[in-house]
Amino acid sequence: MKKVLLLALLATPGLGLYAQKLDKAKDYLTKKKLTEAKTEIDNVLTVDKNQSNSEAWYTKAKIYVAIANDSTLRSATPDAREVSFEALKKYMEMEEAREKDATKRNLLLTMDNSQPLLDLYSGYSSAGATFYNAGNFNDALANFKKCLGIFDFMSSKKLTNLSLDTTTTLYAGISAEKASKPDEAAVFYGKIADAKAKGEGFAELYKWLADYYRQKSDIATAQKYSALGREVYPGDSFWTGFELEMLREKGSKEELFKKYDQVLTEDPNNHLFLFNYAVEVYQEGYNQDATKRPANSKELIAKASDLIKKCLTLKPDYPNANMVMGQIIYNQGVDINNENKAIRPQGGVKLSADQLKKKEELRAQVVTKFDEAAPYFEKVASALEAQGKLKMDDKDILKNSLDLMITINEEKVSQLEQKKNAAEAKKNAAEVKNLDAEIKKLSDKTNEYTEKFNNVDRKH
Repeated sequence: MKKVLLLALLATPGLGLYAQKLDKAKDYLTKKKLTEAKTEIDNVLTVDKNQSNSEAWYTKAKIYVAIANDSTLRSATPDAREVSFEALKKYMEMEEAREKDATKRNLLLTMDNSQPLLDLYSGYSSAGATFYNAGNFNDALANFKKCLGIFDFMSSKKLTNLSLDTTTTLYAGISAEKASKPDEAAVFYGKIADAKAKGEGFAELYKWLADYYRQKSDIATAQKYSALGREVYPGDSFWTGFELEMLREKGSKEELFKKYDQVLTEDPNNHLFLFNYAVEVYQEGYNQDATKRPANSKELIAKASDLIKKCLTLKPDYPNANMVMGQIIYNQGVDINNENKAIRPQGGVKLSADQLKKKEELRAQVVTKFDEAAPYFEKVASALEAQGKLKMDDKDILKNSLDLMITINEEKVSQLEQKKNAAEAKKNAAEVKNLDAEIKKLSDKTNEYTEKFNNVDRKH
């Protein structure tokens, strides 16, 4: 019995000494003698038995966060915030083990209104902003991530009602993007988009995510963020165009055409969607080599024509649509001309009367098609020539329209020359005279188109 009592008495002076050292550290902190406070609390916690006291860890956290906030002392202890945070986590871990009733835990932190955690949060946030403004995006990112670590910890301990620190998460994402770390940026931006956050400029964030995953060929995730963007910003026209472009690049033609049909059902008067759909359908159905066209080529080309006509009904002077409509008809004339060329003498045997008649009919059909296409090319030329400086794409369209009109006229002149030769053989002077007049008229027009073609780059 005496031996037990003696041990108890021997232990008492040690407890008193610990309390004195902890009180001394707290006193130094109160007096803002932070170097002395740091030395004192570090000495307290070097003793193994003192490490089981949550108050010592809490005091260490307060001392180290005070050092981190002191511009003079901070450089000597660059990891002060990290040390403080680890001490706070240790304190709360010990409090949870000590007390089952959550309302009776973390009393020291509660009495301080969670100030040490708030100081850590604001310290990392301020450092991140300073690095960001200086263009040091790697260090900005590192500090914003630590700031979010504090927030996530507070959120997990129910010390804040917010589930997402939107602003810091945004700046972490921007810093990562500017630091050429798009994979990290996607993580932070994704958290904002997943929360369906909305704010000034946030629409671009959803667009960035959709395009990021499109480039990664992760179509499902790209569609997810496109859908979220459409839900949060339904008035933005980007989403439809993006989804169509993504399917054009990564999806099947069937998926793309189905999407276009859906889009035009919802927005039947959008001339751009009508035009783009027509181009997609025509490119699918037409090939210069007729043997390489799909089995349903005629149906696809007819559908493309209908779509372009609807587009021109909405926007009659749209150069691109006029150009494509003219090309569709012109290419039909080329197909007829190729059919005509395929009728040729075989084995030295002259063409029959029926074959000659057929060729004559086909030549007439070529001219008919070319005459049908010409007004569309003329609309292209008149619309673009009236403009000043043209973009490169518009220059190309203008040149193509002029070039095709030259070709059309040359074909018509060639056929008139054949008629003229036949009239001369019959000594039909009146017909020759009329044909000469038509040939001159077409030749003059061809020269005009040629001059315009040559002057496009100079004038536009």
